[in-house]
Amino acid sequence: MSERKVLNKYFPPDFDPSLIPRRRGPKNSQQVVRLMAPFSMRCNTCGEYIYKGKKFNARKETVDGEDYYGIKIFRFYIKCTLCSAEITFKTDPKNTDYSAEHGASRNFEPWREEKVVEEEDRLARLEEEENNPMKALENRTVDAKREMDILDALQDIRARNARNERVGQASDLVSRITAEEETEEERERRLAEEEDERLVREVFSKVSMPALPGGSSTAAADSSGDSPTEATPPQLVTIKRKADDVEPDLRSLLPESTRVVRDAKSLGPPPAKKPKSNLKNKLGIKIKK
Repeated sequence: MSERKVLNKYFPPDFDPSLIPRRRGPKNSQQVVRLMAPFSMRCNTCGEYIYKGKKFNARKETVDGEDYYGIKIFRFYIKCTLCSAEITFKTDPKNTDYSAEHGASRNFEPWREEKVVEEEDRLARLEEEENNPMKALENRTVDAKREMDILDALQDIRARNARNERVGQASDLVSRITAEEETEEERERRLAEEEDERLVREVFSKVSMPALPGGSSTAAADSSGDSPTEATPPQLVTIKRKADDVEPDLRSLLPESTRVVRDAKSLGPPPAKKPKSNLKNKLGIKIKK
């Protein structure tokens, strides 16, 4: 099976291209092209609006007898989307635009009118200067004055911008200096706080203090009638160190009364357990055997 898209074709040795008959079409034949409406228009037959950018299958042909400095002018045929009336428009190489020819009228566009008015004013001024030398001198004087005013205004704007730039640089410099000063102050404050913390750690320290045996928890348990089952967790006590950095004894830090109670409880016999009372007799419950 041969390839579907071939690049090389076979030509027999006796092939003569001059013997191939040439197909001669009409001189100004129309071509079918796909285009978009170049401007907004309104159909003259039904009044339907056709907006710019709408796609059409159009017929294109070259306009006979019309050109612009050797540039060909083309005509396009489209149909109205509502009534299928034929609409034609041509290229306008002079204004780099399109112009409506038949079947539709172009919508009003104010910017096109402004350009037309400016062009008419320019042509009228040139014609007047050619006929009247004094008018040309006056126009040149007015133009020179306008240019001087524009240059003065531009110079004022440049001076204002330079002044604002200098003020901005000065304000940026002041803000940067202020930030640096604030940063220096914060650094000094942080160093002072660290020094204070170090001194506090040197002078004070936390020591764990064991719970007293038979203390308040034991007394509370004895009053409730239950034996203590859990030991009291040790408490952290902040003590002040001496100047010679010798750790003081925990017993020396306690008051005299607490020291005596601690020694008595540690040397005395353990507290006697309270016998359990018969709850059945107290509640009046009799058991039959």
